[in-house]
Order: sequence, then C-alpha cells, then structure tokens
Amino acid sequence: LNFKRKGLKVRPRSRTLTSVHESILEDVVGPTEIVGKRTRISVDGSKVMKVYLDPKDKDKENIENKLSTYSAVYKKLTNKEAVFMFPEV
Repeated sequence: LNFKRKGLKVRPRSRTLTSVHESILEDVVGPTEIVGKRTRISVDGSKVMKVYLDPKDKDKENIENKLSTYSAVYKKLTNKEAVFMFPEV
C-alpha cells in the first residue's frame, strides 16, 4: 500500500502486520480470552509463541481438544508457530 501518495506520513497502527496478526490471534481463539503470551526463541533461531488462554474456559465447549486446531489455523493464516495452552495454577 502506498501511504505516501494518499498524503499520509505514517502507516496507521491498525494496519501494521503485528497488529493484524494480533487480531487474527484474538479471532482464532473465539469465545475464550487470551491471558498471556510468551515468545520462545530456540538456539537455532526459530520462534514459537506460547499463548495462554483463560483457565476458567478450560472445561466448557471441549476447548482442550481444539488447542491443536487453533495452532494449525494460526499457522496457515500467519505462517507463525503458536502453541495454545492453559496456565498451570
């Protein structure tokens, strides 16, 4: 997108790749909330994002079974690795 031609000096925050990926992440997990994120960078330089979901949604709508599906969908849409889990209490 050519923001210079439209007379805009900077790209709006809502249009940055990071924010678009953030909103995709929010949409993928659906009704449950994201309570935390950690990015794990391994020795070989590959990044894995750990996404912690709200523990109170753990028992409803068999979300436990959907965690791998969330990862697959997010990987397809953004080409980023993400692992979805519930924080240990």
